[in-house]
Amino acid sequence: MIKTPYYLIDKQKLLVNMEKIAYVRQHSGVKALLALKCFATWSVFDLMQQYMDGTTSSSLYEVKLGRQKFAGETHAYSVAWADDEIDEVLANSDKIIFNSISQLERFEQASRNAIRGLRVNPQVSSSDYLLADPARPYSRLGEWDPEKIAAVIGKISGFMFHNNCENGDFGLFDKMLGTIEERFGHLLHQVQWVSLGGGIHFTGEGYPLDAFCARLKAFAEKYGVQVYLEPGEAAITQSASLEVTVLDVLFNGKHLAVVDSSIEAHMLDLLIYRQNAKMAPSSGEYTYMVCGKSCLAGDIFGEYQFDRPLAIGDRLSFIDAAGYTMVKKNWFNGLKMPAIAVRQLDGSVEVVREFSFEDYLGSLS
Repeated sequence: MIKTPYYLIDKQKLLVNMEKIAYVRQHSGVKALLALKCFATWSVFDLMQQYMDGTTSSSLYEVKLGRQKFAGETHAYSVAWADDEIDEVLANSDKIIFNSISQLERFEQASRNAIRGLRVNPQVSSSDYLLADPARPYSRLGEWDPEKIAAVIGKISGFMFHNNCENGDFGLFDKMLGTIEERFGHLLHQVQWVSLGGGIHFTGEGYPLDAFCARLKAFAEKYGVQVYLEPGEAAITQSASLEVTVLDVLFNGKHLAVVDSSIEAHMLDLLIYRQNAKMAPSSGEYTYMVCGKSCLAGDIFGEYQFDRPLAIGDRLSFIDAAGYTMVKKNWFNGLKMPAIAVRQLDGSVEVVREFSFEDYLGSLS
C-alpha cells in the first residue's frame, strides 16, 4: 500500500475526457491545447498527447515544459513577457500571444519571424468570482477597444479570448460568443486563427456536445479561421484523487478528524475560493469536519458524512483533485508533499514521484 498523502491520477478516468475532446475535434474542426496552468503533471502526457493538439502556457517555464514533454503545438502566452526571457520563449513556441498592444509593439522586432496573436477582452465573462473574472473592472487581461486593435491588425494573425470560467452552460457560452462576434466580427474576418480559451466545461455530464460542435464549426466557417480551445479543468475533471489518512479524532462541539494533508498546502485553490473538497463516498449518520494538519486555524477540507465513526488510521479520498492542485501545492509548515501516483490503463498503480526533505531544503536558501 502506498504511503499517504498522495495524488492518484487514474488514466482510465482521464481517457473518458480525452475521448470527448477527440469527439469535439473531429466534429467541429477545432484544435485542443492543454492549459498547463491548470494541470502540468507530465507523467500522463503520453496518453493526453494522443487526443490533443499541444499545450498553451502562462509563463516561460510552462512554455518549455510544453515544448519538451507534449507533442504538437506550443502556444506561448503571458500577462507580460520580460526582456530577458523573450528570446527563449520564441525559441520554444510555435505561436506567441501578447496580452497588450504595448507588449506587441515592444517585442515587434524580436518576434518578427514568429506567428503572433493578441489577447482580446470582450468585457463579458461567466465567472462567479471577482478574483478570477478576466472581465472584472480595470482588468489588465487583454485589449478591449476594437479601434486600437484595428490599428495593429497587420502585426498579428490571430486572437485569443478567454472569458469562460467553469462554464457548463452551453447557452451562456453561445450568448457570450455572440457578443464577441458583435463587437469584433469585422476584425475576426482579418485573422487566420482564434483561440476561445479554456473554462468551458464541455466534458461534463450531459453537456450538449453536438450543439457545441455545430456552433464552433459555424463560427470557424463564418470567419475563415482555425479555432483553438484551451481545456484545463475540462481535460482532467474527475480523473484524480488526493488520498489521505486520519491521524487524530477529537470533539470540540463537532466531531473532528485530522488528516496527514492540508487544504492550504495541497488543495490551495479550494481554500482561496472558499470551497469544500469533494469526498466519495459521503453518506451516513456520522458527521465529521475533516481538517488538515497545518497550523492554519482554517485548514479545513469540509464536513462529510460517514457510515461509522472515524478512527485513527482510516483512509479517506478527496475526489476531483487534479485541476489546480499539483500546480499550486506548496511547502507551508514544511509539511510532507504528497507523492504522485498513476493508475495505468491496465489497472496497475505506479508511484511516479516522491518528495523528500531534500526537495523542501532545495525550495529555500
